[in-house]
Amino acid sequence: MPPNRPLNGIPKTAHFDWGPVDVSDKEMGDSKVADWAIGELSKKHDKPFFLGCGFFRPHLPWYVPKKYFEMYPLDKVTLPNVNENDLDDVPSIGRRMARPEGDHRKVTEHKQWRKAVQAYLASISFVDTCVGRVIGALDKSDYADNTVILLWGDHGWHLGEKLHWRKFALWEEATHAPLMIIVPSVTKQGGRCPRPVSFIDIYPTLIDVCGLSPKKELEGKSLLPLLKNPKARWQRPALTTHGRNNHSLRSEHWRYIRYSDGTEELYDHQKDELEWNNLANDPQYADIKKELAKWLPENNAPDVPRIRTKRKR
Repeated sequence: MPPNRPLNGIPKTAHFDWGPVDVSDKEMGDSKVADWAIGELSKKHDKPFFLGCGFFRPHLPWYVPKKYFEMYPLDKVTLPNVNENDLDDVPSIGRRMARPEGDHRKVTEHKQWRKAVQAYLASISFVDTCVGRVIGALDKSDYADNTVILLWGDHGWHLGEKLHWRKFALWEEATHAPLMIIVPSVTKQGGRCPRPVSFIDIYPTLIDVCGLSPKKELEGKSLLPLLKNPKARWQRPALTTHGRNNHSLRSEHWRYIRYSDGTEELYDHQKDELEWNNLANDPQYADIKKELAKWLPENNAPDVPRIRTKRKR
């Protein structure tokens, strides 16, 4: 953690901060995680093993060594394409999620937008380097040809789109996250699948590709058919929930959002990939909404109670 925080000059930001730190890669926590994983791959394993390697970046705060910032000169950084009136056709619950008067106002008032995007890109390049080191070690190990690799990020990110920052929303930027799977003798190099899937599909997929006994209680579906054929038929839209009874469904063509009060959003991703034009109130799309709504959860679990405890001094 650098001294004299916040580095971005925005007061009362907690970890919503960014800037270069004058340290080497090896001093960063993620680099140490990579070192540990590389050490595990260098050991002799007589039985099948699972190796979980969790990296922190690009989570906030965006503090990474200076050289990664230098990869993205500020005058070359491209800001997101943002519609200043984007929230005009969004229901009130969606606008409250966006909180344009919060992070977005702070970033723009302190002229930090371009620096924030630079820091996000720098953080991604830093963690890509860590991932690359681990993959490089796997390629040199005895397990290169019989190891399933699954790389995923837990959520997407807004950098001002819909006048919103961070996650905590149901739009494309927050819900579209990385998911890459390599299965020896199954997947092809450079293959890309256009089907939208959910992270609850990860566990059933690993069970399937490892030849383990299936678990009937899992609600996800194995992605093995898509790993074999990225264009295979897949009718399930991807579901994301944020807050009780607030759901988003993403098919290849549409995004449909229904909030807890029944208000809706509908976007045609073949014509409106930035989700600027909410079609939910147009009667001609009623059948589209009805078809997508079939995939909404039938049961919504109650929220987990929040227990506030006093901090010890």
